[in-house]
Amino acid sequence: MGWTMRLVTAALLLGLMMVVTGDEDENSPCAHEALLDEDTLFCQGLEVFYPELGNIGCKVVPDCHNYRQKITSWMEPIVKFPGAVDGATYILVMVDPDAPSRAEPRQRFWRHWLVTDIKGADLKKGKIQGQELSAYQAPSPPAHSGFHRYQFFVYLQEGKVISLLPKENKTRGSWKMDRFLNRFHLGEPEASTQFMTQNYQDSPTLQAPRGRASEPKHNQAEIAAC
Repeated sequence: MGWTMRLVTAALLLGLMMVVTGDEDENSPCAHEALLDEDTLFCQGLEVFYPELGNIGCKVVPDCHNYRQKITSWMEPIVKFPGAVDGATYILVMVDPDAPSRAEPRQRFWRHWLVTDIKGADLKKGKIQGQELSAYQAPSPPAHSGFHRYQFFVYLQEGKVISLLPKENKTRGSWKMDRFLNRFHLGEPEASTQFMTQNYQDSPTLQAPRGRASEPKHNQAEIAAC
């Protein structure tokens, strides 16, 4: 599907979601629940659109219509930065800081997506085209690991040639994101946002969406994709 059609589809789906969820009770599993204040600090000018959900930035993926399972297989989202400068180039980073769990993030940061050389004019439209250093990996939080944050950052590239070290390419987990940013002298992000979800098999009655669960035991297979 072309980018223009994807944008049109996202807009139509967003409108549909507004109609469908507009009268939802706040306790409904389909209500678009906003993040707590401490987690909204990342919500700075970036929009992230998934099929059926619309802009999920700064929200919890609803526990209905099998959304929490669907998001694990959907293609990369449409990421838009309306404030992008036409003549600039940007870097897009998506990470999970809660791998394998927020209570004990031993593999922070899990790198889900890394794209460089994105033109500002494209980013403004939600067209992520550039050098993909890490292909998109959908959110797949392990069972019984609680809610995970999926964070998106956009940095100004300023003509730098960006690359990953060989050892960084060997694994996505335990990525030293701060070292990566320092290596290329990347400052504060131009825009950012995040959303939260948990494994679709976990019952929402077992824990509060944004609380810190006790740390369960995880095997390597569970940690392989966060």
